Amino acid sequence: MSVVVVGLNHRTVPLDLLERMTVPASRLPKALADLSSREHVTEAVVLSTCNRIEVYAFAEKFHGAYQDIRDFFAESSHVAPEEFSDYLTGLYDADAARHLFSVASGLDSAVLGEHEILGQVRSAWETAATEDSVGPVLNPLFRHALEVGKRVRTDTAISRNITSVSQAAVAMATERLGGLEGRQVLVVGAGEMGEGLARALHGGGVAGILVANRTWERAVDVAERLGGTPVRLDDLPRHLATVDVLLTSTGASAVILEHGDLATVVGRRDGRNLLVVDIAVPRDVDPTAGEIDGVTLLDMDDLRAFAEAGIRERQREITAVQAIVDAELDRYVDESTARSVAPLVSSLRNRGEEVRAGELERLAARLGDLDPRQKEAVEALAAGIVGKLLHEPTVRMKDAAGSARGERLAEALRDLFDL
Repeated sequence: MSVVVVGLNHRTVPLDLLERMTVPASRLPKALADLSSREHVTEAVVLSTCNRIEVYAFAEKFHGAYQDIRDFFAESSHVAPEEFSDYLTGLYDADAARHLFSVASGLDSAVLGEHEILGQVRSAWETAATEDSVGPVLNPLFRHALEVGKRVRTDTAISRNITSVSQAAVAMATERLGGLEGRQVLVVGAGEMGEGLARALHGGGVAGILVANRTWERAVDVAERLGGTPVRLDDLPRHLATVDVLLTSTGASAVILEHGDLATVVGRRDGRNLLVVDIAVPRDVDPTAGEIDGVTLLDMDDLRAFAEAGIRERQREITAVQAIVDAELDRYVDESTARSVAPLVSSLRNRGEEVRAGELERLAARLGDLDPRQKEAVEALAAGIVGKLLHEPTVRMKDAAGSARGERLAEALRDLFDL
């Protein structure tokens, strides 16, 4: 049995395909139930972010799980397998754990070292736990991944300066406009990413921040805490006619601003250019809106290119982070190996204790003339013999755990001792 990760990643998958494959938070419970019911999947976690859609699973067989997860992707997204199969990445056991540790560390993000991914990993795990789709294998793996992510950000400078996708989006807008001082900015979406956008703008010299969200109470809450003004989604056209920048990141499953919506707005802007930064996946703004005169549209592809330039400044930190990931991977493998053989070793020692106790009981009548000290010596002798006999099989079992030889030894012990 193996820990498996199968998924699509921003490094190799076109944005228009990645956004079709994402699993919104509202569909996660159903997705986890679906995965857990598949033949080769025992435990499952779905990690769906703006950079990736990945399924982590505890699987009976790697190839069987890979097929199950590929089928899940096709059925949940209504995208034919031939459209995405060539982009799928599949890893198992130590390589799967290393990948998760790298993801939690921010090494696999568009913005190197970003903090947001750590919360997303935690949220994915907590959702899986709520839906009872994780157990004794994935629980310790994800707990360890969160520890790795925290240690990396404490012990290295990987998260110095720009530490989130939200901050990078604001920095990109700042660079594109030559500064945001005196600008009016509209933020659409008040979830974790949207609040991050508003927070990155707060205190940056902008003339005003408008916050719109599907849930009015959430828009009010974020706006009040960050010195902005809440506005209704229905009033977007009116505000788009006056603001300088639109930053959007909602959890909508389809575009919320069509080409025609922005084309109409441009006519009321008196020739002033509108910068739109859309970091939602799936995208909030119709990609063809970028063809409208007077509209500059940037999305996650542009953000990745922008962030790539900043990576060079923190490149030297990557080596330090990878060293931590390698050390933590070794620790995880040792701990998981011990967990995997512990039940069998315990059963073996229990069987030895049963035999020892049974033989002493069978010979109790013949040992009746012994005084307490002599009985204690006999019992200690019997325990010592059993311990010596079981010591070498136990050590070899632990040393070989996780390998093909370990599986053979485990099967032999089960057969020989009827465990």
